[in-house]
Amino acid sequence: RRGDAFFPAGWYVYTGSAHGPGGIQSRLGRHLRGSARHRWHVDYLRSAAQPVAWGWTTAAASLPWECQWAQALAAQPEAYIPLPGFGASDCRHHCQAHLVGFPSLESLQSALPTATRGTMEAHCIPQHLLEPLC
Repeated sequence: RRGDAFFPAGWYVYTGSAHGPGGIQSRLGRHLRGSARHRWHVDYLRSAAQPVAWGWTTAAASLPWECQWAQALAAQPEAYIPLPGFGASDCRHHCQAHLVGFPSLESLQSALPTATRGTMEAHCIPQHLLEPLC
């Protein structure tokens, strides 16, 4: 919907919520399967990228977790915003985007613990390369 965009090779973290019908199981199922119907920004990215890990929390927060995590990840040393506004078109908390990129797995691995401060429960798709993320 926003037109063509270039996403450099790298590792991306998308932060979102799952407050709708079916909750986290429904939302993650949609993103893991992929969907021909593009409803959210991440659906467009999903047609060219494969999810490899996910995390969540059920803890209450004054600022939505998706915003806290997106802002904290974007503040990390090697982080970049590939497309301003991506995933944050309805965000009311001044997020640059809810998609944050990292040039390498190592840069992502060092950013996650700092940005999430132990607030995220993680689950990974089994792949030896990704085990350090979990």
